[in-house]
Amino acid sequence: MPFAVIGFALALQESEASFTWWLALKVLLCMVFARTAAMAFNRWADRHIDEKNPRTLIREIPAGLISANAALYFTILNCFAFIVTTWFINSLCFALSFVALAVVLGYSYTKRFTALCHLVLGLGLSLAPIGAWLAVTGSFDLLPILFSFAVLCWVSGFDIIYALQDEQFDKAHQLHSIPGFFGTVKALHISRNLHIASSLFIMAAGLQGGFGAIYFIGWAVFSGLLLYQHSLVKPGDLSRVNLAFFTTNGIASIVFSVFVLADKLT
Repeated sequence: MPFAVIGFALALQESEASFTWWLALKVLLCMVFARTAAMAFNRWADRHIDEKNPRTLIREIPAGLISANAALYFTILNCFAFIVTTWFINSLCFALSFVALAVVLGYSYTKRFTALCHLVLGLGLSLAPIGAWLAVTGSFDLLPILFSFAVLCWVSGFDIIYALQDEQFDKAHQLHSIPGFFGTVKALHISRNLHIASSLFIMAAGLQGGFGAIYFIGWAVFSGLLLYQHSLVKPGDLSRVNLAFFTTNGIASIVFSVFVLADKLT
């Protein structure tokens, strides 16, 4: 969501389009509907896997809190709402809504055949800044694409860290992941390199967009939080994975978006 806000705000400024609460609401609804559909479908698609994994037994479907059919119906409802909302934005967003859904829903099956599943997840979330930009301008541009590549690398990197918890389970059940394929140590190296790439893409976006000092302070803070994230997780100690995955990444994205907006408003 923070990167969608960045894409939306920058598109308004770069295109000199007029801000309307109606358009902002439609963009917000698209983010909510797409994210909700992806999460619900993931729970439905992975229900048989989740019931075998001790870490995921508490999830709603294996725990019996929600039926599989209810999760599927909820997914369909959110997909429909997402497509309809894009129709009221512009024709390009509507046409690309089906591609976006194919990516965010298709991710749930990728772990069954490729260790690159983390990159597909990153691709799904990377659609946020460029999608928000398209909602305002109706056309592509290099700046939101750079932010999208930053999100792709950032999300892929922290998803690899999260997947360390299931390394042995993945191997035992013929599921594919970078930790399962390369092992913990190499997986952490790959994650770190992806986060370095994410930082470089954000720097490139700053140079491309002509941002000022406030932006690059935000870039430094964001990069520092990514570095801190890697200090929390060690090959022999995964006890702080959730702190790295949920807390640090959440703070990093929100703080960075604040700096970006502050730079453009000053």
